[in-house]
Amino acid sequence: MSIINVEHLTKDYGFGRGVFDVSFEVNKGEVFGFLGPNGAGKSTTIRHIMGFSKPDSGQTTVFDKNTFDKYYQILNRVGYVPGEIALPVGVTGYEFIKMMQDLQGIHNDEMLEKMLKLFCLDDASLKCETKRMSLGVKRKLAVVVAFMSDPEVLILDEPTSGLDPVMQEVFINFIKEEKERGKTVLLSSHIFSEVDATCDRIAIIKDGKIISQFIANDLKHATTKYYEIKFSTKSDFDKFYKQGKDCKFLKFIDIDVNNNFAFIMTEDENINEVIEFLSNFEISSFNNKKETLEDYFMKFYKEDKDFGGLL
Repeated sequence: MSIINVEHLTKDYGFGRGVFDVSFEVNKGEVFGFLGPNGAGKSTTIRHIMGFSKPDSGQTTVFDKNTFDKYYQILNRVGYVPGEIALPVGVTGYEFIKMMQDLQGIHNDEMLEKMLKLFCLDDASLKCETKRMSLGVKRKLAVVVAFMSDPEVLILDEPTSGLDPVMQEVFINFIKEEKERGKTVLLSSHIFSEVDATCDRIAIIKDGKIISQFIANDLKHATTKYYEIKFSTKSDFDKFYKQGKDCKFLKFIDIDVNNNFAFIMTEDENINEVIEFLSNFEISSFNNKKETLEDYFMKFYKEDKDFGGLL
């Protein structure tokens, strides 16, 4: 059952900026990772999901309600951490919390106390005016406010930006707990470890367009394998590269002519053929390199390499 739906969302700000025909859904009880660099369109998409902006075309819905037209019907069921924290001036942390509780119409003191303790927001920090708070304290306050009503849905835009590594780890563990409780989470981030540790499915956005959607475990247990090979002599490397270019059971990802090094990929079903082929050459090292989320992501951002004409 999908809780968040983004259907052919387009918002064109001109000069290639915006989002273009973006579609995905977040199902009940899953953590969905929205991965991309700054400026790729993550925050624009999220602002539309929150009902802050009207699409040029397409729509965004939460609980089957159009978020631009019906945002007031979903606000108290959704926790939101914005990418850029802009707290109202002239209020303390305590006053901001009270303001948001009144706006939501929900006063869950037990959850609030749990969040304040978890993210180490003490009395002195909360008595401070927002304009005097550090970025880290502002970010922790925004996270606390997003979770304090114990909402069903969490929409998190770069939630750990500005937090120290200890608090980032606290946040990751907390998201895992919320997932176990059946919460629906959209996590927008450019931090690979954060997405990799928490997400069930992941979408990658580039230049305002979704370029890949996949199940996280499919990447972790992929049948495509990667190997780093260093040859004992230049002659062996040259022969391997020359003959390997015509092989159907392997593909070159990278080479280093000066160090007699090759980085190749193959499928599980072809590994015996690869090993038999390699037995014809003297090799000084052979290592399996597991593809990480970062490796997969960078495929879409690296320029294609041309190895032609080397030999």
